[in-house]
Parts: sequence; structure tokens; C-alpha cells
Amino acid sequence: MRGGTLGTAALLRLALRLDRVRLAVWVLAIAGITVGGASSVAELYGTPESRAQLAAGVGGNPAYRAMVGPPFGLGEIGGVVAWRVGFFAALLVAVMSVLLVVRHTRAEEQAGRVELVCAGVVGRRAPLAAGLLLLLGANAVIGLLCALGLLGLGLGAAGASALGLAVAGTGCVFGAVAGLTAQLTENARTASGAASCVLAAAYLLRAVGDSSEATWLSWLSPLGWAQQVRSFADERWEVLALPLVATLVVSAAAFALAARRDVGAGLLPTRPGRASAGGSLRGPLGLAWRLQRGSLVGWTAGAALGGAAVGSVAGGIGDLVADSPQTVRLLEQLGGVGGLVDSYLALATGVLGIVASAYAVQAALRLRVEETDLRAEPVLATGVTRTSWITSHLLPAFGGSALLLTAAGLCAGLVHGIAGGDVAGQLPRVLAGALVQVPGAWFVGGLAVLLFGAVPRLTALAWAALTAFLVIGQLGALLQLPEWLVELSPFTHLPRVPGNEVTAAPLLWVTGIAAVLVVAGVWTFRRRDVG
Repeated sequence: MRGGTLGTAALLRLALRLDRVRLAVWVLAIAGITVGGASSVAELYGTPESRAQLAAGVGGNPAYRAMVGPPFGLGEIGGVVAWRVGFFAALLVAVMSVLLVVRHTRAEEQAGRVELVCAGVVGRRAPLAAGLLLLLGANAVIGLLCALGLLGLGLGAAGASALGLAVAGTGCVFGAVAGLTAQLTENARTASGAASCVLAAAYLLRAVGDSSEATWLSWLSPLGWAQQVRSFADERWEVLALPLVATLVVSAAAFALAARRDVGAGLLPTRPGRASAGGSLRGPLGLAWRLQRGSLVGWTAGAALGGAAVGSVAGGIGDLVADSPQTVRLLEQLGGVGGLVDSYLALATGVLGIVASAYAVQAALRLRVEETDLRAEPVLATGVTRTSWITSHLLPAFGGSALLLTAAGLCAGLVHGIAGGDVAGQLPRVLAGALVQVPGAWFVGGLAVLLFGAVPRLTALAWAALTAFLVIGQLGALLQLPEWLVELSPFTHLPRVPGNEVTAAPLLWVTGIAAVLVVAGVWTFRRRDVG
């Protein structure tokens, strides 16, 4: 095994040097959001009365349970911190871990650099070992900073340590999953997409389990494990063994697969193409569609399943809160059970809007992949113009994001309508709630296009912006962010549907700004060198 990992230390130092800025930003941002959110919680819920009101109100709201998990120990500030902030920290660190491991394993291999490195005195498993060690170090630092920050706020040492370990453990699990998917495919996008699908499935399992009577589903999700540690609420330290064992098992599987494939190839064979191209590949649009269709089908299927899960949970919300007099009084103020269901559906479709935005960014940045892999120049050397080439990739990106939200809205509305016996009434309302998120997804996609055209080396900022919009939407009020910062998110301006009236003005404004971003991106791309 030593020969297989020979050279790991040198590769780890190289990875640290290459990723020193990007990784530092991730680590400090996640730790800062966690500690900043905890500080805001301490101010907002500093009295026992305010925490009791929280527990009686949104603490029993199935919509919030589906979004951020079940609350434990809301009688203490630490319990509120773990509920309102801990889950988002675990989710962010999972996303960071997937991107980190794929970037230092499959992406390096796809670029041909691993083959050059392995030609020296470097073991076959060394690149994967270096990537996983970097993963462990990054998550350990995040967990330590979170724990120290919570201790600095005066929270208990046991709870702070448990929360830090739970967050770090979640990142390690999904990082190991990314290491496994990197061995299965020869494409970095496919590897990160497969790991992201596992993350999405984990989120859905936890959401359905935490908001329904099927609580056992939460135990199938690593995101659910982080919450079942019950930080600041009689910590269950034994639950931390689950992410530890899962990380070791998945990592061992990744190492075993790494030794059974060729460098540069994936364990799953690539299907050979046809001897001659079909008529659909005569133009740039057909080529772009061929490159994007697999990803679009996968994202659409995932969005449809997510919508169906949202619809299945919405119908039972009224039954879940019927035994709580405090929640019943709160519902009367919100407009009854119907008001709560609408609030839940609006929150859920907002999350689906973020998912569609992630697809839009990924599809739009396929342009950068084609450029850096030197496939754009041969195409542009023909009669294909720059405008037609970039437009051919934008159609699947922007049309696909609208398709994702349509599929999610249809499935959510259909399942919710069947459960309530009112398909004709509920399907249009829920579908409208999903479709109003389309301009927001286009805005984020337009930002990615502008970065590709103007500053292609900084296209990763599109993902940073999407993460910022997610944090603003879910934690903006808790973090007490200034109003001007909250207004920067396009999703802040979109109507919350169902439950509110749809107004055309914000939709047109956000769509118009997205169009300006796209035009600016195309214009700047036409005036810079390719590559």
C-alpha cells in the first residue's frame, strides 16, 4: 500500500499551493456564516420567552422542519443555533467537499496532469490520497473554527464540539463520495454531478423524513446524521460514528477502484460513438445539444423527483400540527392550514429555483470547458461564428432551467392535488410558484455568461454568487444582513407564490437584467482571444 501512495505528501503540498486562495475563502466563509449566524441567534432569542415563542411557532412548523430539520433543545440558545445555523453549515461544507475532491482528482486527471505526475516516482493511489487528505484537513479546520467561534460566544464546550464535529463529518462523507464517483467516470463534470445527485437525494430523504411520520428516512441521510447528534441538547456522541464509518468505507471503495482502472479512464466504459455523424451535428446547436442532453435529462429527472417529494409532504402538514394549540393559533394568524401549506410550497419552490440556477450555471460554463479543453477553436475555425457558437450553448442552459422548474412544478402540483383531491385547483397554483423562479435562474445564468465572456479565469465566481444568494435567502434575516445586500439577490424580488399575487414588474425587471448580462457576455467574448 505504501508503494501505491508514494508521493502523497508532495502532491498534498502541491494541492495546498494551487488551492490556497480558493480553499481559504471557502473555509473562512463557512466558519464566518456559522459564527455570525450564532451571534445573531443569541441577540434575537436571548430570553427564555423568545425561545419559547420560537418553539411554539416555527419550531413545530413542518415547512421549517423540511427545510432545516427537526429542532432539539430550543429552550437554550445553543439548541436554536444548531437548528437554524448548523444545517446550512453542513450543507455548505458538503458542497465544498464535493468540488474540492473532484477538482484535485478527476479534473487533474482529465487535464492530463496526473498522467505526467504518475510517470515519475508517484504511486497510483497518491492523487486520490492527497485529495482525501486535503479534504480531511479542510473539514477539520472548519469544524475547529466553528467550535472555537461558538465557544467565544459563551456557548457550551460540549455542544460546540459536537456541532463542529457534525459539520466536519458531513463534509468528509460527501467528499469521500466525490472520490468514489471520480473513479467511475472519466469526466469531471459527470463525477461532480453524480456526487451532487447523492447530496440532493440525501437532502430529500432528510426533508421527507423530518416533515412526516417516516422519520426513519432521516437516518438514511448523512445530513440527517448531523442533526441527530443533537448539539446543545444532550449530545448523542455515538451518532458521530456513522459519518466516520461511512467515510472510511466509501474511501476504501474509492481506493480499491483506483487500482482497477487505467489512468485517465473511468471504471465505467465510455460508449463508442457512431462511425459517421448524423445530420443533427451539422450545426453548432446540434453539437451543443449532444453535449448537454445527458446532463439536462439527469437534472430534470432529479427536479421532478424533488417536486414530487415537495407535493407529497405538503398535503399532510395540517394533520401534523393539529395537536399543537400554539401552532393552531399561529395558523389562524397566517390564514389557516391553507396559509401554512402555501408558505411551505413557496419556500420549497424557492429552493427549487436555486437548483435550477445551479443547472444554468453548469450548462453555461460548459463553454469554458470546451474552450480550455481546446475543442472550441476547431469549431470556430469553420464557418461557425462566435455568436452562433455561444448562443448554441445558451439555449440548453436557459431553456433547460425553465424545463427543470416546469417539471418540478408539475410533479409537485400533481402529487399535492391528488393527495387533496383537487388537481385542477392546486396544479396551476403550484406550477406558477415554480415558474416565477425562472427569471432568478436566468439572472444567475446570465452572470455566468458575463464572467465567461469578460473574465473567463474567474468563472468560479458564478458559483460563489449562487452560494451567496442561497445564504441570503435562507439566513439573510437571521444574520441581520443590510437591506442593500439582501436586495442584490434576484430571488428577493420574485413573488412568493402560492399565497401571494403574481406581479409582472419584478419578473420583467429580473428577466431584463438577465438579458443584459447575457448580451454583455456575448459582446465581450467576441472581443477577446479564445483560450
